[in-house]
Amino acid sequence: MKVVSLRIITADIRQLVLFLEKATTLSAKWSTDDFAEIVTKSFTLAIGSTKTLAFFGEGVAQPSYNKSLIIEFLVENVDDDYERIKDLTSDIVQKPTTMPWGNRSLLFRDPDGNLINFFTPVTSEAIRKFA
Repeated sequence: MKVVSLRIITADIRQLVLFLEKATTLSAKWSTDDFAEIVTKSFTLAIGSTKTLAFFGEGVAQPSYNKSLIIEFLVENVDDDYERIKDLTSDIVQKPTTMPWGNRSLLFRDPDGNLINFFTPVTSEAIRKFA
């Protein structure tokens, strides 16, 4: 089994996609007006409008209610990214901090309240893990 995609459902797809493009510096690929994807080397972050839920059944997902998932991006230099992100959102949960497991981590929320972690391995063990 291989995880290939994570999908966020949103009530304002244009706003969320624009935010994620600015945060990640990656361009989204739009399939329809209600579905876009940000493709990275390791996985795809899909963004669907609430209209896409009709294909799955009523009430299966609700935008802006996530309080248990963190979307994590391995970045080259989290401190440099913080300089860009702090101007993009006022919802910084944690400024760059070195965690006990060896990653330097920046936590912030997107416009829907989803928690995003940009991290850079800084200890030799963490660097080896992601090499």
